[in-house]
Amino acid sequence: MVSYLPLCILLLCALCVQSASDYYKILGVARTASDADLKKSYKKLSRKYHPDKNKEPGAQEKFVEVARAYEVLSDSTKRQIYDRHGEQGLQQHEAQGGQQAHNPFDMFSSFFGGGGQFQQQQVRRGPTMQSEFEVSLADMYTGNSLDFMIKKRILCDHCRGSGAASDGDIHTCGGCGGSGVKLVKQQWGGMTLQTQQTCNECGGRGTVIKKTCPHCRGQKVLDHTAHYTLEVPAGMPEGQEVVFEGEGDESPDWEPGDVVLRVRSGKQKGGWRRKESSLYWREAIGVEEALLGFERNLTHLDGHIVELKRDGVTQPGLVQIIKGEGMPWFENPSMHGDLFVEYTVVLPTSLALDQKRKIADVFRKRGKGGSDEL
Repeated sequence: MVSYLPLCILLLCALCVQSASDYYKILGVARTASDADLKKSYKKLSRKYHPDKNKEPGAQEKFVEVARAYEVLSDSTKRQIYDRHGEQGLQQHEAQGGQQAHNPFDMFSSFFGGGGQFQQQQVRRGPTMQSEFEVSLADMYTGNSLDFMIKKRILCDHCRGSGAASDGDIHTCGGCGGSGVKLVKQQWGGMTLQTQQTCNECGGRGTVIKKTCPHCRGQKVLDHTAHYTLEVPAGMPEGQEVVFEGEGDESPDWEPGDVVLRVRSGKQKGGWRRKESSLYWREAIGVEEALLGFERNLTHLDGHIVELKRDGVTQPGLVQIIKGEGMPWFENPSMHGDLFVEYTVVLPTSLALDQKRKIADVFRKRGKGGSDEL
């Protein structure tokens, strides 16, 4: 096991003499952040910067900063002093009380359980939560930030996933002596066989709980509704997967998996359709417009007006291409695809006698070599 203690002490000393740090900024939370917000941020950032996982320069220093920020803000007394008097006042308070900053690796171990190392190989990863997420085509055209909620399970805040009312209620299993297994001897023929079996008293955990946690009733986890924000960039492709790392169900038996959203535009009857960077629109026109031409305004997905103009005859099914009025290009929203407008001609359900005569006269004249104009 790699020892980080000497370097950790140096980093802690550096934190004590450096210019005032903004602990809220380090954790990426607002000054009104709740305890749950602080825990969520610390959990995410401590995993990200743990030296056993992140080998980039400065990762360990960042890991120590995150631990220090969480140590201060998660303590109501220290947080109150920090908010009123800043880091200098907090250091004076700690010096008067003979307090020292906690070892960040011990804090990590206490928060997640297990050793001070990340132990990436020993920890199982929980299931990935996948879900289809529908947004409007207008959101994909303009880009938007959408709030949503997910129901999941989190570690009990009271027992931190132990299932016990307190640490003193967790005892070494008397059946296996804490090993989690029992040695069983069996006679087979003239031989004695010795086998290992999972301890039936502790289920292989090596510990038993005398008094269960009153908050989760020994279940170790609680149902929780988490709030998230999905960033939809302009031109996002259909089916794009957005990953919220480590936001899956929590359990003391595994590291949380990911939440994966597959983003698609909602189905619409008629109206706008999309294919990659192209947009499609079906426009209905009357017989008079189809024969004589027209000018119309089409309201685009973001509200701007596109002029539709035709001179002369427009055949049913004609497709007009309007350059640069399609979807923005993903990651290059200043560029756009094309808009394809398909025209359908709506015929009248009936004609009056005088209308029939006029139409018949027009076609008779054309048949006799008359003008093509109506």
